[in-house]
Amino acid sequence: MNRIVYLLLTFGLAASMTAQTQADFKPLRYDDNFSYLEEDTLPSTYEKIKYLPLGNKKHYLSVGGEIREQYIYTKNNGWGDLSDAPDGYLLSRYLLHADLKSGRFRTFIQLQSSLAYGIDNPSPVDHNTLDLHQAFIEAVVLSDEKSKLNIRAGRQELLYGSQRLIGVREGPNSRIAMDAAKLLYKQDQFQSDLFYAHPVANKPGTFNDPFNEKALLWGSYTVINNLKFLNNIDLYYLGVWKKRAEYDAASGEEIRHSLGFRVWKNSNRWKYDIEAVYQFGKLSQATVSAWTLSSNISYKATSLKFKPVFGLKSEIISGDKTSNDNKIQTFNPLYPRGAYFGLVALIGPANLFDIHPSLELEISNSWNLGIDYDLFWRWSTNDGLYAPNMQLLYSGQNTTKSFIGSQLAATIDYTPSPFLSLTLEGAWFDSGAFLKEAGAGKDYFYSAFTARIRF
Repeated sequence: MNRIVYLLLTFGLAASMTAQTQADFKPLRYDDNFSYLEEDTLPSTYEKIKYLPLGNKKHYLSVGGEIREQYIYTKNNGWGDLSDAPDGYLLSRYLLHADLKSGRFRTFIQLQSSLAYGIDNPSPVDHNTLDLHQAFIEAVVLSDEKSKLNIRAGRQELLYGSQRLIGVREGPNSRIAMDAAKLLYKQDQFQSDLFYAHPVANKPGTFNDPFNEKALLWGSYTVINNLKFLNNIDLYYLGVWKKRAEYDAASGEEIRHSLGFRVWKNSNRWKYDIEAVYQFGKLSQATVSAWTLSSNISYKATSLKFKPVFGLKSEIISGDKTSNDNKIQTFNPLYPRGAYFGLVALIGPANLFDIHPSLELEISNSWNLGIDYDLFWRWSTNDGLYAPNMQLLYSGQNTTKSFIGSQLAATIDYTPSPFLSLTLEGAWFDSGAFLKEAGAGKDYFYSAFTARIRF
């Protein structure tokens, strides 16, 4: 009962915050910018914690955070092969950060607490009592009217492009961070990052997420905006090393290189996002040669009632052609966002072909409705089906069936203010021939209610 009262009071506080308070919360909270408060002579109570001057206006502290409560109810977990999994459970995530800026220097610290209720032996991604999620220092090395060069070192979140390869894992209960060193260069419509990182492996407990010596991620990511024909383009190289990686046909030490480009546009009506990646390297003694091609195109009919957005996404993601040879064609998505295909994080982006039409309706300024339908096939019938974390769910070596199944999903979003959002979502996964042959193959049902407060 005390927990319910606490949540109601917290949600009420967020809903009561006036629209007059400016708030533009970024996916990476260290990108939040409240410098406009330098000139605010009558800040609100909330704005005072976002801009706390320390001596003069160029030295200030900003405090913020997030509370996310999510109740999930499912039936037939693992398509009926995880009979001991709970049907209903509650996930709570708490984030609190402090951002200290002092001239050319800044220090950013963020705590994360991820708690799971109703799950026996939850994974560290669902339950990690309290840990130092981010802690980095940053310095401005070069700054003039045309360009800026920063250096950043410490534990930090990385997010690039559409998060197909590097994201913050927003869907699961614990977001992912990296122990990294990073150079950030920006000039007009050009931005380029260089980084070298160890992905943090969550460990249950308090302040005990260790430095991860079993994985490395490095690379460069460049974004060029406002081009005449292509609008925006991303060009990148990403390298990854893992002490041990496991696929359907092979396992062992892995070093893999990814070369990719992304062309994208965000306008009031048309949006598109087209991306291609080629991977090469070594997995133990096997040669890696993998690839993916994805597209996401949508059109917003602004002249129609509810301003419908018609979307179509599609992905082709390579899988291993032949087992027991010296080649691996299974694509490795590195560290992508959690819910890669729609709402439910069931299937990972490897050995897959999918077609994903969708419809979004703007019921009002606060209410939105979304409906989508996703069809999944295995790209190679000799490779298996993988989870979002690239754990092998089912081997593909004992069946030639390719159709995995279809997923119908709907979501209702209510966002009365930038501080509060409520989401009700549900999905039905109709198992196809592959799941029925590889496992129990039962249809899967998923529903969730999520309440999130940001401040």
